Amino acid sequence: MKFFNTAGPIRVEEHYNLSPLARINIDEILLLIKQKKYFVLHAPRQTGKTSSLFALRDFLNNQGEYYCIYSNFEDGQAYRNDIEKSSEVIIDRLLNEIRFNHSALYKKEYEKMKSIGSLLEEICVNADKPVVFIIDEIDSLIGDSLISVLRQIRSRYTNRPEFFPQSIILCGVRDIRDYRITTSKNEIITGGSAFNIKAKSVTLGNFTIDDIKNLYEQHTKETGQKFNQDIYDYVWELTEGQPWLVNALAYSACFEIEKDSNKTITKEIITLAKEQMIIDRVTHLDQLSDKLKEERVRRVIEAILTGDETSEKILTDDIDYVIDLGLIKKREGTLDISNQIYREVIPRALTYAQQLLLTQEQKWYVENGKLNMEKMIKSFQEFWRENSEIWVEKFDYKEAAPQLILQAFLQRILNGGGRIHREYGLGKKRTDLLIEFNNEKFVIEIKIKRGPKYKEEGIKQTLEYLDKCDSDKGYLIIFDVSKNKNWNEKIYSEKFNNKLTIYGM
Repeated sequence: MKFFNTAGPIRVEEHYNLSPLARINIDEILLLIKQKKYFVLHAPRQTGKTSSLFALRDFLNNQGEYYCIYSNFEDGQAYRNDIEKSSEVIIDRLLNEIRFNHSALYKKEYEKMKSIGSLLEEICVNADKPVVFIIDEIDSLIGDSLISVLRQIRSRYTNRPEFFPQSIILCGVRDIRDYRITTSKNEIITGGSAFNIKAKSVTLGNFTIDDIKNLYEQHTKETGQKFNQDIYDYVWELTEGQPWLVNALAYSACFEIEKDSNKTITKEIITLAKEQMIIDRVTHLDQLSDKLKEERVRRVIEAILTGDETSEKILTDDIDYVIDLGLIKKREGTLDISNQIYREVIPRALTYAQQLLLTQEQKWYVENGKLNMEKMIKSFQEFWRENSEIWVEKFDYKEAAPQLILQAFLQRILNGGGRIHREYGLGKKRTDLLIEFNNEKFVIEIKIKRGPKYKEEGIKQTLEYLDKCDSDKGYLIIFDVSKNKNWNEKIYSEKFNNKLTIYGM
């Protein structure tokens, strides 16, 4: 039986799949190769890059016009600035690739080579047709090791195709312009200056809704297990086509939650799968969480979480870097978190420890099966008054601390009984939360007190969000982060109308 792949490259005989070769623009790539170009293929982790590279390698070798050699340079990462040791392990892996998959090219004397550039020269000189060389995980190399590889390729570029590969494809998470290389002497060199012969950057896109349907219907054809027709739009809404998430949701739904192939997969089952993935902190989401610790990532993500593009100067290079990581995307002229699952994972990841430390229980705020939102918010007011200074001080994302700590408080109470839907984006100057509990909807608008019309803006925004969510229970929470007021001035509550209550903190 086949299954949905959530680890490693696609094996077509084992995994439901979309043709890895069809996921790249093969005509564009073939033209670049024909023109003897060196170029970059980049995309976020676990989007199918390596599967597509394997398919490209096999396609080119079967065509017979080129020798296409694939090699992964990740082994060199461990040796950082030690060029000699890094080169040794990279060459060893490259020789194994040639020995096993291109035996006609292999020569015993290659084992004496100490330089990657020189080895590639010898291979091309002895080959009876041009060589295409694919380097995977190139951006995993660090410092002097990466500089050495890039410069060896650049210095021999004019020798192609007779004495060096006709085309070289550099593959990784980031575009080469964003390789920030620090040498052993703490000199910073950008990728472009170390490798200025790149002709183009090619990216690998996410799945479309039709792709999701195609993938899931392969499971139906194989096992007979059906998906409700509303599943495809819902999975797109959660993932926006991120390949690993699409596969992981289906794997959890079909092979862990509902193993009986006679039972149909519903939206409720997909929702359970999403929740379980987040709670289990699966590898993909854990790696995403780890990236949030990087300072370059923090600057961008914090501005999006607060909605305030002026909170700190955001560098274009940082934005490009976080886009390359797959954490954010440009949407309607602004920056936003890439998909709904990431929008939920990021605040949970940033407040994971805080959630564990909170001593709140859901039963304190539920009466006759109904959530008492007013009681919960007043309880948070008290908590914020007593603990905010200590918690914010030790928080990495200080600008976004009020929004994040409130979400941690709510999440701790709602776990296992309710859901929080989050909306935020650069320039919004607020965070929108929709809480669903026992068929009731509660809208919470979080706003930081800034500017003369912060309250008027907040009221207008909350009323608009209430209308959008078709709810009649709205709460505008305004955080006053100024130091010149006492808590008696900051803490208040007032009714605006029968739908909206305002809370100050």
